[in-house]
Amino acid sequence: MTYHIIINSVQTVDELKGAWTDKAIIELLDKLDFPNASDSNPEELRDLLFMAISDFEPEEAAAIILQYKLSDTLNENQIEQMSHDMLLDKISEEYADISLHHELFNINQLLYKAYNGTFPNAKATIITFEISPNKNISKEVVLKVLNKSLAGNNVIKRLFANQLAGKENFDEADDIIWDLTSNGGTGYTLTTSEYWMSKDEFNDAEFDAEVVEFEDDDEDKC
Repeated sequence: MTYHIIINSVQTVDELKGAWTDKAIIELLDKLDFPNASDSNPEELRDLLFMAISDFEPEEAAAIILQYKLSDTLNENQIEQMSHDMLLDKISEEYADISLHHELFNINQLLYKAYNGTFPNAKATIITFEISPNKNISKEVVLKVLNKSLAGNNVIKRLFANQLAGKENFDEADDIIWDLTSNGGTGYTLTTSEYWMSKDEFNDAEFDAEVVEFEDDDEDKC
């Protein structure tokens, strides 16, 4: 199917709205041994969290937050190793499982702000666009359409060429795009890591792109 897309804006941000709810902050304050966190003024919770984090050594704070957010996914040895690697700027999108990137971004940026830059400053990309026909729009379809405009050295092009061409299944698309929200009509907002798509990697703001769907030969034989 051929889609027509108009990219209205591409923004670079260092924090995502709603990344840390009041409930999550209170729970994390408890993990950081901050007393009576649930009784705190909601407007002060963020500053209290920064203060509580900074009472720990950076690697120790990173481990506590990783344990809070990712204990169901990572074991203790992985959490310990990652807490050191985050501080040394060794956490790249290629280091960890793609499905963890969204959470790692939020954790990294919390630590970055709490320690005034001791941790590396990661960035996210937010894209607003219109696409037509507004039919079967998924994260996979959007990535295949945007591929038409992305620079040749873009990391998605390099790592997932066969998936973009419809030659292989593209399950990774669900984790590369952190969020895809309909704005009504043909409008959408996409959120991802700057690692995957940066503002300066787009060549065209309006274009047509043909999407080739992956066809599983094994399923056809069933």
